[in-house]
Amino acid sequence: MDTTDLVLAIVHHLLVFSLAGIIGAEFVLIRSELPAATLKRLAGIDRHYGIIATLIIVVGIGRVFYGLKGWEFYVYNWMFWAKMAAFAIVGLLSIIPTIRFISWNRQAAASPGFQVPAAELASVRSYVRAEAFIFLLIPVFAAAMARGYGY
Repeated sequence: MDTTDLVLAIVHHLLVFSLAGIIGAEFVLIRSELPAATLKRLAGIDRHYGIIATLIIVVGIGRVFYGLKGWEFYVYNWMFWAKMAAFAIVGLLSIIPTIRFISWNRQAAASPGFQVPAAELASVRSYVRAEAFIFLLIPVFAAAMARGYGY
């Protein structure tokens, strides 16, 4: 059981750090003009965002049921639920950028001279900025929870 808990914790942390990197990459890529090559790269990065977020959920569920602390530690801990709420909010905030990235890619493929509308880009920047800010709360809640707060 100790090894299972350790492996799940390591994988969970690596995935969370990877998701942080992806949010950072998206933030950097949308800071300026978006030529077709950048749009393609952005869509690929965003695809990985979804895959990694899904893996975080799967591994996190594994930690709840197969980790050393037991499921009771999690379900009765309000810090855990705050962390889950923050993760869900980040996921919800990512929907609009994902839809826009797909749309922009399609438009760029259909029309080589396509320019991302400034208002849409500004909107996506706001969403990604909000994602990054809320994402910062996740390790705060996780650290507090790991030390017994919220139980």
